[in-house]
Amino acid sequence: MENSTTIRVRYKDTDQMGVVYNGNYFTWFEIGRVEFLRSLGIRYLDLEKLGVYTAVAEAYCKYIKPARYDDEVVIKTRIRRLTDVRIEFEYSLYRKEDNELLATGYTVHAFVDRNIKPINFRKEHEDIWKLLEEAK
Repeated sequence: MENSTTIRVRYKDTDQMGVVYNGNYFTWFEIGRVEFLRSLGIRYLDLEKLGVYTAVAEAYCKYIKPARYDDEVVIKTRIRRLTDVRIEFEYSLYRKEDNELLATGYTVHAFVDRNIKPINFRKEHEDIWKLLEEAK
């Protein structure tokens, strides 16, 4: 399954040339990830209430074309891999106007508790695990 979310590039996201600062792409990955989970009926807030956190273990972005001020950017997000203790998301960012691919990337997250101790998510939250498994 893939989820799409659209955002608009704000002036504060850019440099003097109107080009998006590279670190903002990771914020957009987060937006895509949160909205992907929300589309499954899973809110980060609810996971945290259950004592589940997703610590970033790895993040990667390949920049292809620049996003610019006032562009609408479509964030396409999907689960790349799911294990008992980790989840990997994959992202593709497109300019909405011309469907130009701007960037691709992924993030790897460990399922941890409040003390950043790894947890077996499948074992402890089987119902939510099934939703994630079906969305792969």
